[in-house]
Amino acid sequence: MRVGILGFGRFGRALGDLLAEAGHAHLALDPAAAIPEGRRARDLADLAARSEALALAVPIPAFGAALAALRPHLRPDHTVFDVGSVKVGPCRLLEDQLGAEVPHAGTHPLFGPVSLARAERPLRVVLCPSPRHPAAAERVRGLFRSLGCEVLDQSPEDHDRVMAQTHALTFFLAKGLLQVGAGAELPFTPPSFHAVARTLESVREDAGHLFAALQNENPFAAGARAAFLEALQAIHRSLAEAAVGGEGAAEALAIPDLGARSPALQAVRDHLDALDRELVDLLARRTELVLRAGRAKADLGLPVHDPAREAAQIRVRRAWAEAAGLDPQGMEEVFRAVLRASRSAQGRPPGP
Repeated sequence: MRVGILGFGRFGRALGDLLAEAGHAHLALDPAAAIPEGRRARDLADLAARSEALALAVPIPAFGAALAALRPHLRPDHTVFDVGSVKVGPCRLLEDQLGAEVPHAGTHPLFGPVSLARAERPLRVVLCPSPRHPAAAERVRGLFRSLGCEVLDQSPEDHDRVMAQTHALTFFLAKGLLQVGAGAELPFTPPSFHAVARTLESVREDAGHLFAALQNENPFAAGARAAFLEALQAIHRSLAEAAVGGEGAAEALAIPDLGARSPALQAVRDHLDALDRELVDLLARRTELVLRAGRAKADLGLPVHDPAREAAQIRVRRAWAEAAGLDPQGMEEVFRAVLRASRSAQGRPPGP
C-alpha cells in the first residue's frame, strides 16, 4: 500500500520507518521537518495524488485545520486515518468533513518512538471504525497487521473513557510528581519507586504538546482528574484522622491485597515466575534490536559476527555481575548463550 503521512514529527517518522520495514512505499509532508528527498511530497496535492492511504500524524489541536486543507485533494478511493491519542474529537471531524464521500477510520497506536526504540512488544493499535465505511476499517486493520501490530476495535467514546482513566491520569500523576521534585536526581530510592521512575522518564520523553492534548481534548479526562483528586483528598483526611485515631483507623487505610496468599514458598515462586516473564520479554526486545542491527550491518556490508565486540561485551558483563555480587563465570555463560541466540537470529549458525 502506498501511504502518505501528513506530519513528520517524531511519530510520523517512526510510522514511516515501520512502513518501510514492512515493504510499504510512503511519502511525507511536513514543512517543519527534515524528510529524506525520495520520501518528500511537494505539497498536499502531490501527497494525495501519489497515495492510496493517508495517515494524519499532526498534533491534535491542529487536526481540524490539517484535514480541511487536505480535503479538496481527497478522492473516493482514498482511505484516510488519524493516529491521535484522543478519538472522540478527531473521529467527529473525520465524519463531518469526509462524510460518506471519502472512506476513513480513527486509530490510536499504543506505542511511540521511545517504545519502538526500546523494541517493546507487542505493538497494539486501537481502531475506531466509521459505521459508514467498514471496508476502510478493514484496509486500515490489514495495514497495521502487516506492520506486526495487534488491532483492537473500540468506539471513540469507549476509547477515550479508557484513556482518561489510564493514559491521561498517568500523565497527570507524573506531572504532579515532577512538579514537586520527585523526578530529580535522588541519592537513593526504594524498589517501590522504580516503576514510578520509569513512568516519569517515559512522560518526560514524550512530546511537550501531548500532555495538554490528553487532558483538554479527551472529553472524559476532566472528570477522571476530578475523581482522582477527590480520592486523594479523602485519603489525606483519613490519614490525619488515623494519626489520632489509633490502630483501628490505621487499619482502615490499608491498601487492599489480592486475596489470601499461599505459604511463603508459593509467594516466592510467584515472584520468580513474574521475573522470568520479564526476562523473556526483555530477550524478545533484545532480539528485535539485534535484527535491526543486522539490517544496518547488511547495508554497510559488515559481517554479522564481530568477535572483538563480543569479547568486550563479555568483559563488561562479567564486571556488572561482580559488582552485583553474582558469579562472573555463571553470568558469562548466560551471556554467551544470549550472544549465540543473537547470531542465530541474524542468520549465522550459533557456533561454539
